[in-house]
Amino acid sequence: MTLRPKKLNRHGGQYALPGGRLDEGETNVAAARRELHEELGLDLLEDHVLGQLDQFPTRSGFRISPFVMWAPGTVELRPDPSEVAEVFLLPLTELDSPDIPQLSASENSEHPVLSAYFPTLGHYMYAPTAAILYQFREVALRGVSTRAAHFDQPTFAWK
Repeated sequence: MTLRPKKLNRHGGQYALPGGRLDEGETNVAAARRELHEELGLDLLEDHVLGQLDQFPTRSGFRISPFVMWAPGTVELRPDPSEVAEVFLLPLTELDSPDIPQLSASENSEHPVLSAYFPTLGHYMYAPTAAILYQFREVALRGVSTRAAHFDQPTFAWK
């Protein structure tokens, strides 16, 4: 999990998974691998891709295409300070908390805003990132087919 630098124009100061826009002619999985390298210095091969979660359309006009990857061996992260203010390793025990998800009514949608509290972070994280982590937890840890792209996002995440 990364915290984006506050100075960024889009989603500055928000928690995020590595990612970004597609380069011309690039596939979603190639972009995910490239962004992982650019943001965290982690080089993974296409063979390290285990699967893909639901695409998540955001209120800020993006479509997130999350991929689940496996990094064999010891991992040394080298975050790019222009894109990553801080890196957090979230224990799977926190992700598997019975308190996740927290759902609250949205004034802007019939769907609730999804959030999750992580002790490692010391506060709540919100959709879309929290919704992607929730879906990962349900599918990968609990073996439950779950959709997450319908959850709304708090208004601060729209910018």
